[in-house]
Amino acid sequence: MKILMLTPYLPYPLLSGGQIRTYNLLKKMSRKHEITLFALIKNNQEKQYIGELKKYCQVVRVFKRSSKPFTWRNILRTAFSSYPFLVIRNHVAEVITAVKQELANHQYDLIHAETFYMMPNIPQTKIPVLLVEQTIEYLGYESFAASTRWQILRPLLNIDIAKIKYWEKYYWQACNHLVTMSDDDKQFIAKQIGQKDKISIVANGVDAAWFSEKKFARARQPTLLSVGTFKWLPNVEAVKFLVTKVWPKLKQQRLDLKLWIVGNAPTKEILAYQNSDTQIEVSGGIPDIREAFCRAHILLAPVFSGKGTRYKILEAMASGLPVIATSTAVEGLGVRDGVEVVVADTADKMATAALELLQNRAKQQSLASQGKKFVQTHYDWNLIAAELDQVYQNLGKKLYEKT
Repeated sequence: MKILMLTPYLPYPLLSGGQIRTYNLLKKMSRKHEITLFALIKNNQEKQYIGELKKYCQVVRVFKRSSKPFTWRNILRTAFSSYPFLVIRNHVAEVITAVKQELANHQYDLIHAETFYMMPNIPQTKIPVLLVEQTIEYLGYESFAASTRWQILRPLLNIDIAKIKYWEKYYWQACNHLVTMSDDDKQFIAKQIGQKDKISIVANGVDAAWFSEKKFARARQPTLLSVGTFKWLPNVEAVKFLVTKVWPKLKQQRLDLKLWIVGNAPTKEILAYQNSDTQIEVSGGIPDIREAFCRAHILLAPVFSGKGTRYKILEAMASGLPVIATSTAVEGLGVRDGVEVVVADTADKMATAALELLQNRAKQQSLASQGKKFVQTHYDWNLIAAELDQVYQNLGKKLYEKT
């Protein structure tokens, strides 16, 4: 099949969950399909990575959006538009023109849009449109608005969230088919649009073999790890909860612990944590994320908002690192509490679980073994790509039947 794929990021280098997902699926899907990629970039330095993507795409075109989202131009455009800020900051007029020209000059079997905010770039067409929702955006923003200290901003945030909710639901209904990351996401969206049959689940995956390679030795100091890009608001909230609620309880019981916070684009507030506590280390994006998973003793994931699949959970499990997480963090993964992961939904329970696990070597080994086996069986990229391929084939078949 000939596919036109639209992404709000260049799928390389692998700095975010979205990039990891798209890059790995491109590698697999390019074996059977001819893919043209239209991607947004924030700066011209990103163009150096186009060559890596041309290994798997017939054509790669990039379009520059504003490097900084919070510009006065974007804010004012949002104020006078029915679209939310999330759409405006990713809007590039050149993309709309380019997509129209591409569809006029070439025959495509399918248009694949990653995230609802790429949908406004697609003109009216008879070509099937597949929308992939990596998360349910408005839920994450609702959580952020509810917890913000800037009360004066809350009414403005709520207006923008209402816009996100409206357009997200609009494009769920407008697309020909919708892909979610989990059954929980599928059921949630199905209740909103009343069309369960048009939704398929194609979860995130992991290169299980790559993560199982042991290239780094475990740290001597008992190390608790937090991983996640800080461009995603629920990760910012999670680290704040971890440092302010869980970490003090851990330090009351043990003085030898280290908290290692790893993630792309840490905020000033997150960077400041290591200045006030010598046992906290904050790293930005590290060259090989396997180093973090190999050196740490436990991954802590106190995520309380957002939808989608958490890569850090799957990657830690594939690496053989025990995971303690909230119910939200493992929602939709199908893991079992006490078998593949430990579930803890309060600061007290998470701290207690971490202290007990550090003392129980046998339990650590059991969680590591079961977690790795679970990922290999259910979340290897080859399995995930086969599921997406089936969605492609079904949509292509429907187009053929109509013609």
